[in-house]
Amino acid sequence: MSGIFDEGNMMQVFKSCMPEGETVSAGVHGITLQINEKKTSRFDVYIGITEQYLIVVECEERKYLNKFYHIPDIRKTVAEDVGTCFPMAAIQRCAVENAIMGAINCSITLKDGSFLKLQLPKRGGLGGGMPHHAQYREAIVARLRAISETA
Repeated sequence: MSGIFDEGNMMQVFKSCMPEGETVSAGVHGITLQINEKKTSRFDVYIGITEQYLIVVECEERKYLNKFYHIPDIRKTVAEDVGTCFPMAAIQRCAVENAIMGAINCSITLKDGSFLKLQLPKRGGLGGGMPHHAQYREAIVARLRAISETA
């Protein structure tokens, strides 16, 4: 987990899955809490927005269960469960709630019935690797709230 609280690393991860022509305007470290309303999920993810998309991508690729036994980690990833790029136009509803320790939970329902619950922590890790976390978090929440208000 050492490099996941680094904005430079986050932007590189976004570039690997972002649609061509899009630019990330805000991105934070977050956590998935739930996928498709029935599946609890606890993955560290980067959550970002572009002009047209919400991007949710895992922070690190999981390779092995431990360093002694090279056993592949075959749990489904966020991308396999729900994908990584969600068109803003595909979001039907987003409920935004305050959570513990200043975090914000966003329950996102897509028009196709898919569901994703994300948590955006108040702080972006220790050590100053994400100096724009608070500003970016507010931009993401404002964008998701705006979508909900117009729906």
